[in-house]
Amino acid sequence: MTATLIWILLALLAIGMYLSWTAGRLDRLHTRIDAARAALDAQLLRRASVTQELASSGVLDPAASIVLYEAAHAARQAEEEHREVAESELSAALRAVFSDPAQVEAVRAVPGGEEATTELGQAVRRVPMARRFHNDAVRAARALRRHRKVRWFRLAGHAPFPLAVELDDEPPAALAERPVG
Repeated sequence: MTATLIWILLALLAIGMYLSWTAGRLDRLHTRIDAARAALDAQLLRRASVTQELASSGVLDPAASIVLYEAAHAARQAEEEHREVAESELSAALRAVFSDPAQVEAVRAVPGGEEATTELGQAVRRVPMARRFHNDAVRAARALRRHRKVRWFRLAGHAPFPLAVELDDEPPAALAERPVG
C-alpha cells in the first residue's frame, strides 16, 4: 500500500513538473513574441521615418515626395487595427517611386541622396526580417497552444492567442539590392 502511494505521488510530481516546464516554455514563447513585435514596430517606424525624411529632403521630384510623405505619415499615424493596411500602402508607394533603378541612381547623384537611399535601403530590408522573426515566434506559440495538455490545464493563462502580422513588406528591387563596393 505504501509503495503504491509513493509511486502515485512520484507520477503526480513528474506530471506536475512536466506541466510546469510546458507552461514556462509557453511563457518564454509569449515573451519572445512581445520582443519580436517590439522589434517589428521599431523597424516599421524607422522605415516610415526615413521615408518621410527622404520625401521632405527635396531630393525627389514633387509628386514622388508627396506620395511617399503621405504614405509614411499614414503608416506612422495609423491605429493598431489599420496599421497593416497603412504599412502595406507604404510598401506599395515605395515600390511605385523606386521601381526604376534609374530613379534610385538619380536620387543617389543628388547631394545627400547617397546617404538617404542607403539608409532607406537598410530600413526596407530589415522590415521583412523582423516580420519573419515575429511570425516564426507566433507559429511556435500557436503550435504549442494547440496541444491538448495546454488547453485542458489552461497553461496559457489569460494570454491572448498570438496573431501573425500579415502585410505587404516587399521592398523595391532597386533599394533592396545591397550596393556593390
